[in-house]
Amino acid sequence: MSLTLSILIVEDETPAAEKLERYLQKYSPTISVASVCDSIESASQWLQNNQESIDLIFMDIQLKDGLSFAIFKEVTVQKPVIFVTAYNEYALEAFKVNSIDYLLKPVTFSDLSASLQKFENLREQMATTDAKREKIKSLAQTDSPRNYKERFMVKVGDHIRSITIDQVMLFFADGRDVYLVTNQQRKFIIDFTLESLDEVLNPKNFFRVNRSYIVHIPFIQDVVTYSNSRLKITTQPAWDKEIIVSREKVNEFKEWFDGVH
Repeated sequence: MSLTLSILIVEDETPAAEKLERYLQKYSPTISVASVCDSIESASQWLQNNQESIDLIFMDIQLKDGLSFAIFKEVTVQKPVIFVTAYNEYALEAFKVNSIDYLLKPVTFSDLSASLQKFENLREQMATTDAKREKIKSLAQTDSPRNYKERFMVKVGDHIRSITIDQVMLFFADGRDVYLVTNQQRKFIIDFTLESLDEVLNPKNFFRVNRSYIVHIPFIQDVVTYSNSRLKITTQPAWDKEIIVSREKVNEFKEWFDGVH
């Protein structure tokens, strides 16, 4: 079996990291380990600068400076993660992030092989889906001008209402639910993901600032510099939660905010 992959290992126990490397090489000699990080801080910094160079992450949960879930708050992790831990009580939290599998220590070669096979299957499915999506997008752009969504249907009890796009202040995700927030700060659950909203909203007016928020430019009152080279958005009317532009989105956000497309 030959599988070409570049992998990041996040593990603070050297023997455990070395064991993973041996098993990965045994599974396929064409698998390479790009780096081994042993803390939340080092993993966050590495991912911030090198994430595009890898395909998959093996991540321990309990690291020397805390639980590795903190990494997902520091940087937008875009690669799939296989968690490797001695504790089973974190499984639910693991699957709220990018986890595709959860292995309990001591990990066997059979365990690792099954996880990598699962990753291969998922990657094949995603490649097929992406190819279909790109074909549809190409045909749509060729055949007709792009039409963006102008209103959203929402439910209020037993009633159905239509909210026009100019009434929308922002969208945000909370767990599996995605909410539309109006300029009167009313919240409605909608049958969209943030990813699918990216496809139907006019990018001149809407911008996805992080994993949880899409903002609407008429309602941005202020943007200020924030910690760790990020930006903080204030809306009008005021939203009661922090809206932070993630570091990897800052430059793109500034261009959008300046009207550069």
